[in-house]
Amino acid sequence: MKKLIYVLLSVNLIISCVSQKNQNINEHILTLKNSYCKAPHHYNYKKELPSYNSDSIIKENSDLRANFSDQSILILNALESLDEVEKINELKKDSSLESRIRVLELKNSINNKITIALTELDAVAAEFDCEGERVEQMASYVQNINDNRNNKLVIYSIVAGAAASVASGIISNDSWGNAVDIGGGVLGAGLGFATLNPKGRKVEFIHQRNLLRDVWTQKLESENFPPFVWYMYTEKKFSNHTDGKSIIENIKDRWLEFNFENNIEHANQSVNFGDGGVYRASDLFNRSRMLNQMQSATRTINQNINYLLLDLDKLVLY
Repeated sequence: MKKLIYVLLSVNLIISCVSQKNQNINEHILTLKNSYCKAPHHYNYKKELPSYNSDSIIKENSDLRANFSDQSILILNALESLDEVEKINELKKDSSLESRIRVLELKNSINNKITIALTELDAVAAEFDCEGERVEQMASYVQNINDNRNNKLVIYSIVAGAAASVASGIISNDSWGNAVDIGGGVLGAGLGFATLNPKGRKVEFIHQRNLLRDVWTQKLESENFPPFVWYMYTEKKFSNHTDGKSIIENIKDRWLEFNFENNIEHANQSVNFGDGGVYRASDLFNRSRMLNQMQSATRTINQNINYLLLDLDKLVLY
């Protein structure tokens, strides 16, 4: 009888430890619900987007194509610097010191605008990076919980089986012994079946400032992105693809194909594009990958800015 009491006390101790562990887990998860990635201060960007009449803009400024690529011309237009470049071309015809100084002043003005544009790109890329790491941290934490949970369930299953064997061995009554065997078998089977649960622990993850929402809807309905950055995302002339789609149109197509198996209804209802909700570890890793893809896409725009700077230097120096 004493052995049976020891067995029951051991099982009760295991259950108590699990309950305390679950409480600690929930406390840790709550600390990760709020985002620390958004900027501490709100800046009111100009809401007006540059013109998307790219062909007309390039045609109207065809005289600049001797010094600038089509993409550089469009960036200059977005920065409202086309008039300054035209003025530089006029001043270069005059070799006086005054004209040279004026050229440098105009170039400095354009460079200041480019610096602001680069800063905006870096700020957006940094937030994508931070948000991606925040999500991945949560995903890894939940996955570790699930891995530990499965390992412990296996151990508990073994303990339950052993406890049933010991208890049935010390109980003389055959009916009670059989009942303990059956009960222990059911408990062990239940614990073993729980390890097969593919979903595992879920977690509430909140992202009211959702950087992926505007990308998915292809509409700038929030203040998450500066107009210049959004213009670079959505102007098709800046895409490296030959299918006539913009940067974020191509990204959306990849998400739909690889993340949602071309199920547009399922994708539109995804928690990834709302204010947040219940995630599994696999969902969080999926979100992290999408954020990292947007970070990479944002940083590649720097290449276009770099080409513009090179073109501008050539215009002024030669």
